[in-house]
Amino acid sequence: MCELLGMSANVPTDICFSFTGFLHRGGGTGPHRDGWGIAFYEAGGYRDFRDPHPSIRSPIARLITDYPIKSHIVISHIRQANVGQVRLANTHPFTREMWGRTWCYAHNGQLEAWQELPLSFYRPVGDTDSEHAFCWLLASLREGFAEAPRLATNDTLLSEEHQALWQRLHGLCETLRGKGVFNLLLADGEFLYTYCSTKLAHITRRAPFGSAELSDAELTVNFAEHTTPDDIVSVIATEPLTSNEAWVRMVPGELLVWRHGRIVARYVTETITERE
Repeated sequence: MCELLGMSANVPTDICFSFTGFLHRGGGTGPHRDGWGIAFYEAGGYRDFRDPHPSIRSPIARLITDYPIKSHIVISHIRQANVGQVRLANTHPFTREMWGRTWCYAHNGQLEAWQELPLSFYRPVGDTDSEHAFCWLLASLREGFAEAPRLATNDTLLSEEHQALWQRLHGLCETLRGKGVFNLLLADGEFLYTYCSTKLAHITRRAPFGSAELSDAELTVNFAEHTTPDDIVSVIATEPLTSNEAWVRMVPGELLVWRHGRIVARYVTETITERE
């Protein structure tokens, strides 16, 4: 299956270290040879890079490791094709506009009877179960909400509107999990959503920062040399990327809502918990 990589941070941060280990799994230390992609939200904008070739041999991937794009939210994906041809149109992450925002999506897993999911406002460009599910999921959110919930002036995130939207998203993810394996990264530029069907793990780095060693490449970084005491950076991946840090594994059916490197909401079987 495919693998996922995500990041949420409270300051613009580059993902070069994590991405270096991640890209080695695309045809190097892993079998994911069927394309890769990465998306960045930065300064109110969005940009992505996608390539249907293995990331380990991709000049574009090497560019990303040498080009420290700083972002609050990052989503990346390396593909092992199950449904759909190996081509650019089937390469994650996929994007659509909703409520004046760019929504970015990547999926790890394989779904059954996915063609039965009814499509309305959004239509796929490629021929994968992943993109079809994305179109269905986003349209289902759009049908239930006329616009995105607004952030309160006091930055209180868990308004009734946010809770309703996130609970709806969790229910849609549960529906897709009922059709097979559905591990998800989803973002709208303000929040990063991570949903676990089988495998996702995360780690939050904050002061005092230490050193980390990649599992898939001979590279160590001392984060204390590149951060300030106020920085909070969380990384999410299908499998832990470092060998000397304690990653937290998500449980099946768990949806986490991230903002500025922190978990602001957690849903498991219709239960919500607020965290600092």
